[in-house]
This record gives sequence, structure tokens and C-alpha cells, in this order.
Amino acid sequence: MNRRDLGRLGAAALVTMMAGRMGQAAQLPSDDPLAYLDPELLPAAREVIAQNEGLTWTKEALARIRAGTPPAPPHLPDVPVQQLRLPVGPGQPDVPVFIINARPGTRRPGILHMHGGGYILGSAGLEVAYEQALARELDCVIVTVDYRLAPETTYLGSVEDNYAALRWMYHEAARLGLDPARIVAMGESAGGGHAARLAITARDRGEVPLAGQMLIYPMLDDRTGSSVHLPPFIGAFGWTGQANRFGWTSFLGMEPGGPDVPAAGVPARVTDLSDLPPAFVAVGGVDLFVREDIDYARRLTEAGVPTDLLVVPGAFHAFDRVAPEAKVSQRFTAWKMDALRRAFGA
Repeated sequence: MNRRDLGRLGAAALVTMMAGRMGQAAQLPSDDPLAYLDPELLPAAREVIAQNEGLTWTKEALARIRAGTPPAPPHLPDVPVQQLRLPVGPGQPDVPVFIINARPGTRRPGILHMHGGGYILGSAGLEVAYEQALARELDCVIVTVDYRLAPETTYLGSVEDNYAALRWMYHEAARLGLDPARIVAMGESAGGGHAARLAITARDRGEVPLAGQMLIYPMLDDRTGSSVHLPPFIGAFGWTGQANRFGWTSFLGMEPGGPDVPAAGVPARVTDLSDLPPAFVAVGGVDLFVREDIDYARRLTEAGVPTDLLVVPGAFHAFDRVAPEAKVSQRFTAWKMDALRRAFGA
């Protein structure tokens, strides 16, 4: 049975990258979280630890982190970029978007991209150069959304921002040089959570079809780090349980983990995952989100959604962005690019 047959059956393809550990003897449990990392990622992990030493997530800390955000990388000169503000709805502010690699008169695939940042950090502008390189390699159109952040706005605002961008992208396909039947929702971390939520919203509203959902170490479940706790070496680097509680509290406007948290803001709490577009879910083996991401891929599969799951042993949250030159990161990126091409029908 080939991959296409598996996809039709809705079976999950679990791909495990051993990152140089294949054939090594099993290791005894260690109290040192660094012992569970891929050796290539150790220097980057130590830098992450040093940068976050002593950090306690509060509104004051969030303000300092935002103020200290470095400037965006310069735009690539050979891939066109346009910035617009799109209407969201009555009483809602317009949402800024960047349109990357639009080319009227063509009919290419497209990505609706949502940036990461725990629902509380980041911006679309910081991602433009990254998206330009992606659009150039895949010969696609990308619209990246500068959705409203929490805690200033809860999920009720940002979900509508992303949906408005998707609806505009679909209806303006000719202007963008886009095939409206080949739009993929994509995001990393909180952006992956937004992409999953957007796929559910698009299904429920029935206005815009999606060709796929690319969920890169997505932030899907408010219970992680609140009512669900993981072994201490998981989520020890960068985005921790305490950070996750703060991010979800800000995003939901209430304490996470409890029985009254609305499923409208949390993809993992949505009971019906049927009739969603094919999914690619990728996560590191020591990422705080590894359990929720594996479980979401399982539930998608059981709902009949064709789903690829990639788990990278020894990889922490956003390792491919922190250490892009590591071989494990390059292999991860190659898998991601292959999945995008398949989602586009290539």
C-alpha cells in the first residue's frame, strides 16, 4: 500500500527521524534534560537556557520582551511584497496582511500563514523574509496575517482576523495569481494552533475550501502545563509549562485547564474533527507540545482525515529556527517542504 492509498484511508504516517541515534545503545533515565537532546542541538539549547534564565511570565515581563524584539530581517529583493489592511467585520479593526509573491495571470498554489509566539508575541512583519524564501522555492503565493495578540485581544478577535484573511485570499485569487482550490493553512507554534483552528472554522462556515493544514509544532491544548503535566525533560527548553499557562490565560481570557474552557478557542477540545483538510503535524520529541500534537494527529486519523505525523527525537520547541544549520533541522525542513508540495498536489 502506497502513501496515496494510506491517505485515502485516513491513516497516519508516523515518520520518526532518529537524528544520528539509530543503533545507539539505550540510555538510562537522566535527571539532566540536556541528556535527552540530539547532540547537534546542545549548543543551541544552552543558548536558549541562558536567554530565559530567571524569566517568570507576567504582563510586565511580556511588555519587556515585546520592547526588546529585534528588527525584522531585510526583505529579499527578488520576491515582491505588498502590505494591505483587510476588513474583518462590523466593530472590528482592519487586519494587516503581507502579500508575498503575487503574480496576476498565473494560477499557483497558496499558503495562508500565521506566525508563532505563544498567542502573545511576534508579528507577520518579522516573518516576511522567511516567507519570501518559502514562496520562491515553492513558486507559490503567501498571505501572512498580523492577527491581534493576547492579552489585548482574546481568541474571539484573532480567529476572525485569520478567517477574514483567508476569505479575502480565496475571493481575490485572480488578483493574486492563485488557484483557489490549492490554499493551505500553515503556522508554527501558536500559528500552528491558529491554522488548526482556522481549518475547523472554515469547515464549519462552509465558505472557503482548504487543501491542507500544515501544523508545525502547534500549540493546541490549554491543558498542557495546567491540568496535564509531562516528564520534566519535556518542555524544559524555551517554551515551558509556565509560559504555556500564561499564553493560554492571555488567549482565553480565563484560567486554562478547567472544564469550562470553551472549545471555540482550543482545537484539542473540539470533539468533531471529521471533514477537515489533510494534515501534516510535526513536533520535536522533547517539545512541550509533543503529547498534544501526537494525540491530535491520532484523533484526526480516527476521524478519517489523512494525516502525516512527524516526531523528531531529541528536538526542542522551534529547534529548526534556533539551529537551522543543524542536519536534524535540515532534514526536518526537507520533510516539511515535501509535505507542502504534496498538499499542493505536486
